[in-house]
Amino acid sequence: MRYVLLIYGDEAGAADVSPERWQEVIEGHRAWGAEARSRGILEGGEALQPTATATTLRMRNGQPVTTDGPFAETKEQLGGFYILDCRDLDEALEMAAKLPLVESDTVEIRPIMTFD
Repeated sequence: MRYVLLIYGDEAGAADVSPERWQEVIEGHRAWGAEARSRGILEGGEALQPTATATTLRMRNGQPVTTDGPFAETKEQLGGFYILDCRDLDEALEMAAKLPLVESDTVEIRPIMTFD
C-alpha cells in the first residue's frame, strides 16, 4: 500500500533551531532515505520552500484566481513529504517514527488513493 508522509512544522519557530541541529536533521533525513531505499519502499520525497514562496489557485465563477501564499493561516506548514510503498500501515508508522524531526514537527501518514 502506498502512503504519503506529510511533514509539518512551524516555520516561525524554525528560526530558533541552531545550525548544528539543522545539520543533524538533514543528515538524519539522508540516513532515513538510505534505509527506506535499502528496504525498497521509497518512491520519492522532497523538502518544500517556505510558504511565502507559495501561490494558491482557486476557481471562482469558472475562472482561476491566484493569490500569494498558502490558502489557510495555520500554526504548522507543510515542509516536505515522502512517498512510501509499504506492506501495511504498521510499516508506514514504523518509518514515520524514525524520521528525524525538529521538536515541534508533526507527521501525517495518509494512504494514497488508487483509481482503476
